[in-house]
Amino acid sequence: MKLSSFEAIIEALNGAGVRYLVVGGLAVNAHGFLRMTLDVDLVIRLQREDILAAFMALQEIGYLPSVPVSPEEFADPVLRERFRAEKNMSVLKFWSDSHRETPLDIFVYHPFDFDEEYSRAMTRPLNDDILASFVSIPALIAMKRVAGRDQDLIDIAKLERIAELQSHGRQNQ
Repeated sequence: MKLSSFEAIIEALNGAGVRYLVVGGLAVNAHGFLRMTLDVDLVIRLQREDILAAFMALQEIGYLPSVPVSPEEFADPVLRERFRAEKNMSVLKFWSDSHRETPLDIFVYHPFDFDEEYSRAMTRPLNDDILASFVSIPALIAMKRVAGRDQDLIDIAKLERIAELQSHGRQNQ
């Protein structure tokens, strides 16, 4: 995964006015546990205008869905639910010839109350010009509990420790 590609994704989505939250390994890193990650995981607001804007912005920087799904099809909640039920699809994978080292996964459902989490998002600068929105620690832990892979269990332990330290810091102020 390349930082410059992640920056390009976030800059494109910000420029298009898409509401999104970074989840997965990059969110773990942003919260303070640095570890290797191979892709960008995003939850976007699954409203038609955000989906269409996201697809267009991503296409402009070279990202396309890895399966033949149009923006209009992805914007249809009935079709997205069918993807989940019939194809066991939890994310739509995107690829780019220009960003080969940085695959992108966009969730086909909201793994949390999007508006609530968006209001609690942690915003961090990626560089002087780009701000990214990251999911909160509690929501990230909940997502990782559902996934339950070995790396997720390690992430949960580290994130819980970070949250505990942050809580103690607030109590001492």
